Order: sequence, then structure tokens, then C-alpha cells
Amino acid sequence: MRISCNFDSGNIQVISADAPDDIRLKIRKDNQSDFYQWFHFRLETTPMTNHKIHIGDLAKSAYPEGWQGYQAVASYDRQEWFRVDASFDGDTLTIDHTPEYATTYYAYFAPYSYERHLDLLAWAQTSFDCELSHLGETLDGRDMSLLSVGQHEEGKKVIWIVARQHPGETMAEWLVEGLLERLLDEDDGLARSLLEQAVFYIVPNMNPDGSVRGHLRTNAKGINLNREWAHPSLENSPEVYYVREKMQQTGVDMFLDVHGDEALPYNFLAGGEGIPNYCEKIAHQEATFKQTLLAVTPEFQDTYGYPKDKPGEANLTVASNAIGNSFKCLAYTLEMPFKDNADLPDAAYGWSPVRCKKLGEDVLVAIHGVMNQL
Repeated sequence: MRISCNFDSGNIQVISADAPDDIRLKIRKDNQSDFYQWFHFRLETTPMTNHKIHIGDLAKSAYPEGWQGYQAVASYDRQEWFRVDASFDGDTLTIDHTPEYATTYYAYFAPYSYERHLDLLAWAQTSFDCELSHLGETLDGRDMSLLSVGQHEEGKKVIWIVARQHPGETMAEWLVEGLLERLLDEDDGLARSLLEQAVFYIVPNMNPDGSVRGHLRTNAKGINLNREWAHPSLENSPEVYYVREKMQQTGVDMFLDVHGDEALPYNFLAGGEGIPNYCEKIAHQEATFKQTLLAVTPEFQDTYGYPKDKPGEANLTVASNAIGNSFKCLAYTLEMPFKDNADLPDAAYGWSPVRCKKLGEDVLVAIHGVMNQL
């Protein structure tokens, strides 16, 4: 029996693995940080043997409440990720699974590999409407890549979409993949209408270093990028610095920041009601976007979410607040679950890459719905 994580986004520490029914593991912290929650490892063992994998010390993890009701994901081919039984006692997550093959991968959510990220960029640039450009380098020397979709012309709206500021929230890039597949479909009437009215600037992965390192929440230096938008620096957060610099050049009429939430089993939005520049126009835009998405898909809801900020009390280091305030525009954070959508549960797959991608397609309908108000 062998457990390893020496691969893209791998993260686990082996405490002991003496018997299949008593495997003891821990999650490695993000570099120079106390955040930890993301895991991704490979088990090589005898097939058709029941295994009990205990991942401990979770009471001190980033979001202990995220383990309640959580089911891990597993895969034999690294393509299809299904849910496996798990239980949580307050400090230890126990995965109870009988692998059908000699090698099984386990993860916190379906991984979105760096290779797939590069494939997405390469595929997108082959579209007539899309251009791939280089914004700068991360602390580990990886590319900060931007996809520009549509022609920047006078009178067109400017839509910015970023994903995976928190690298362990892989569902965010799965959503962007689905969004891009529809937006770049030349036979899709909605896509054609959108590109006649707007140009899209899309960063599919804001944190490639953290993604490869197997981090939950931070970049190579242990910096939470979604607390850097007031004063990003090349020393600590070049990822945010380069994106903000480009935004200053293009302007922003709408901003969407895509994330995942560990605890809440729902898809929901967080708006800008607490920013100093919040106004009736933005409130109306928020309502239109939200109501359109509610009408388009039952995967989205507006009952459960984060508490609303009081007027003038928004944290302006957070991306959606910072951009919404700076550009006086519609700016939303979109959250998806690590667990399942409690409104439409799927015991076999939970919230999954396929459902993320379909929500990405539906997000375009909501953008189209609010376009004439931007």
C-alpha cells in the first residue's frame, strides 16, 4: 500500500498507513500560512479491499464547519470524479471506500490541473473572437494569462470575469470553462448578441502558483489574494497587481469574481451594498442579474448566503468591493459549494464539474439580461 501526492495540486501528509482500515493522514498547510483544507492524493493498494482513511487535525483547518455533511471525491481515471462515503467527528474526516482498481485518486473537489488550464487557454485562442495575452509573472514565474473575447470598440460594455483567487476552489475554473465554451460558440445566438454589445476580459486562474502547490487559499508567499485589491504589490501579490493595472486601461462596466464556499451547500451571490459608491443604479443592476439567474436555473438561489454589509462598511480589500467601488459598477462574487447543491442533491456526484460548467453557461444569460442597464 502506498500513498503519494507528488504531482500537480497534490497535498497530504502520511502519519501512518499500516493497514487498509487504519490509514492516518494530515493536510499540509499553505506555504507561509496557517490555511489548510484542500487535499489531493493517490492511493495504490489491493483492489476490492475496504479502506478507512482518517484525515485528522481538522478542527484547526480553515473552515471546520465545511466538513459537516461533506463527502470526498474520488477517481480512477482522473476524468470522472464521484463522491465516496465520509463522516466527520469534529476533528477527523473518515473516508470509507472500497477501491475497484489498484490506483485511486482522492480530492477535496474535482481538481482542475495546470495542464488543463494551459489547454483551455490554447483552445480559446484558436477562436476568431478570442485573444490570449500575457499580463506578467507570478512569484513562482508562471504566466498570468488573460483571454480577451470580442472587439474593444466605442460604446461596447466591458465585462471582467476572474476565477480561482483561492486556488483550492477549483469549481471556479470549471465554471469559466463552461462559460467560455458557450461564449466562443459561433452558432450560439446568445453569445453572438453578447459580443455585439460587450467585450469580455477573462482570467481563468488568478492563482496558478497556489493551484500547482496544492494550496487552499493563498499564493506562493502565503498571501490571500482576495484581501489585496486595495493595495496590491509586485512583492506580495503580482497576480492582483497585473490584473488591476489592465483594468485601469480597459475600464470596467461589470465585474464577476468566481469562488467556492466550504460550508454552504448552495450557489449564491454576494453584492456590493456596503461599498461607499453603492447607489440605486447598482442596486437595480444587481436585482436584474439575480432575478434573471433565478429564472434561468434552479441551481441558483437567493435564500442562503453571506450576511449583507452595512452601508459604507464593506471590506475594500476584497475584489468585488474594490472594483465595484473604484469603477462604480455592478460587481458580484459568485459562490458555489464544495459539497452539493442542497436544493438539487446528487448522491453520486454532488456538486460537480459538469454542473459548474452548465452554471457558467447560465451566467451568460444573466449578463445578457442586465446588459442594457450597464
